[in-house]
Amino acid sequence: MLFSPLRLRDVTFPNRIMLSPMCQYAAQDGIANDWHLVHLGGMANGGFGAIMTEAAAVVPEGRITHGDLGLWSDAHRDAFRPLVQFVQARGARFGIQLGHAGRKASMQRPWYGNGPLAQDDFDRGDMPWPIKAPSAQPVADGWLMPEELTTDEISALATAFADAARRADELGVDFIELHAAHGYLLHSFLSPLSNARQDAYGGSLKNRMRIVLEIVTALRTTWPDSKPLFVRLSSVDGAEGGWTIEDSIALGRALKPLGVDVIDCSSSGIGGATKVSRGGTIQPGYQLEYARAIREGTGLATQGVGMILDGPQAEAALQAGQADLIAVGRQALFDPFWPRHQAYEMGVNSFDDWPDAYGWWLKRREPSIQAARAAE
Repeated sequence: MLFSPLRLRDVTFPNRIMLSPMCQYAAQDGIANDWHLVHLGGMANGGFGAIMTEAAAVVPEGRITHGDLGLWSDAHRDAFRPLVQFVQARGARFGIQLGHAGRKASMQRPWYGNGPLAQDDFDRGDMPWPIKAPSAQPVADGWLMPEELTTDEISALATAFADAARRADELGVDFIELHAAHGYLLHSFLSPLSNARQDAYGGSLKNRMRIVLEIVTALRTTWPDSKPLFVRLSSVDGAEGGWTIEDSIALGRALKPLGVDVIDCSSSGIGGATKVSRGGTIQPGYQLEYARAIREGTGLATQGVGMILDGPQAEAALQAGQADLIAVGRQALFDPFWPRHQAYEMGVNSFDDWPDAYGWWLKRREPSIQAARAAE
């Protein structure tokens, strides 16, 4: 199943392997550049059936760091064009994740400390900006204090997401994903641990889900019916009194009739770090059971992610009905040709579908490799 196609609406993914969205912190003023072209283009050469960008902020203040991508203007759209064209020419589907960092915005790049901007960052030219959240509650002590979003600002935000989706469609992007996980703005509305509002966007589960449902509705006004829409969720907060798997299922059921096709199932992040394992430690495939529960509870397709290390593990998850797509993140950084290498190891790749500049040489070397192994 891992190397079989998957059709969602009018888009056919050539295999079930997605490059997971991973921040590169390499943009300038939100503009994609050669780093992103080489990074994402290399993954397309490596055989990923779908390439998803890191979160592209829909407004400047929605970036996590000064190095994050954006899609809030036509100039940002045009910078994506060479990336989209190269990836699609390699046979992969191109997707853009749309997001807003909320109270986790205006932060340091991780290798500079991964905390609030400090004097060293100011010296590099990275200055802080005011941040927004559902409530005036910081992530933790020492973090920036956000301002509470007004209802007018929430409405404007839905428009910003719809405008970004329109730009993505103008690029010919194959799919988009709404980022509602990892403690960023939309997740912080969903979780009762970070949403203390007393209006229509706070309190009950229905109210806390409202902004996500409104944004998805806005996205579908500009994002074509022929193209799939993904939503990334933190399936659980992993903290007492927080967002639960039952809440994720309820949200998925509400999203399905609005035009969502896939739930991308991650976890945690509401109080800082992401990732929650039920056993208390991070094990291979530790989030796949969340994907199974949401898949079974909503009837939506799901994407499994988190410590997916090899092809047989991914194949087993698909065969077991835990997910419909498999997202590979840090393992892809370790091995950008992960899909092709796994296909080779699993005996379903003969180099014919590699880029000609690579496959031509490797196919002719292979008999010598096999002969040497037989002689050992």
